[in-house]
Amino acid sequence: MANLRALLLLSLVCASCAAFTGGAAKKPLKKVKKVAKKAPVRKAAAASGFAGEIGVLPPLGLFDPLGFLTRGPEVYRRYQEIEIKHGRLSMAATLGVIVTEAGIRLPGDLSPSNGLAYADMPGGLAEAYDTVPLAGWVQIVCLIAALDIAVFRQDPAYPAGDVVQDLPIDWVRYDDPEVKTFKLNAERQNGRAAMFGIIGMISHAALGEDALFPILTNN
Repeated sequence: MANLRALLLLSLVCASCAAFTGGAAKKPLKKVKKVAKKAPVRKAAAASGFAGEIGVLPPLGLFDPLGFLTRGPEVYRRYQEIEIKHGRLSMAATLGVIVTEAGIRLPGDLSPSNGLAYADMPGGLAEAYDTVPLAGWVQIVCLIAALDIAVFRQDPAYPAGDVVQDLPIDWVRYDDPEVKTFKLNAERQNGRAAMFGIIGMISHAALGEDALFPILTNN
């Protein structure tokens, strides 16, 4: 059972990594040879055109090793939306692991039919994964999918990541362009850090270590 659980967690890590790459396919060798001389020109043009974009920050600046920017504005916009969404989910997941391992729990019952209360949830990531019933995981996935599709949907008319729109939510709007740019860059950077963080936590749990402090785990 432990080996099956570890294999499942590792498959989730691989799936997450594949999602971040955008399913990039390798180009035929002949095409690479034909455009090899023109590639630096395209990269230079892309660098000058996207230098002021949200998320293009020092020290890396414009970092596009897979050539996403050469696929057109529609694809680039889609990748922006995906990165922001993954970053937000990863920030929530990372915070959830930290809060759970700190011993903080919701009140009430998690699964009344199984006699399982939130207070009974273990702090470890792998243990919590095994403790939540399958029906609970299905409900979680369905809720997130419903929120993504019906409630916090991305309207192409709004900037990437602006999914609140006309919902009756007291959302903070920044009128100062400099403050708004700073906040958006901070969100993008925190989201990127959280994506690495949650992948690391899942990897630690898959290897039988503590998600937050693997070097302190006693085996």
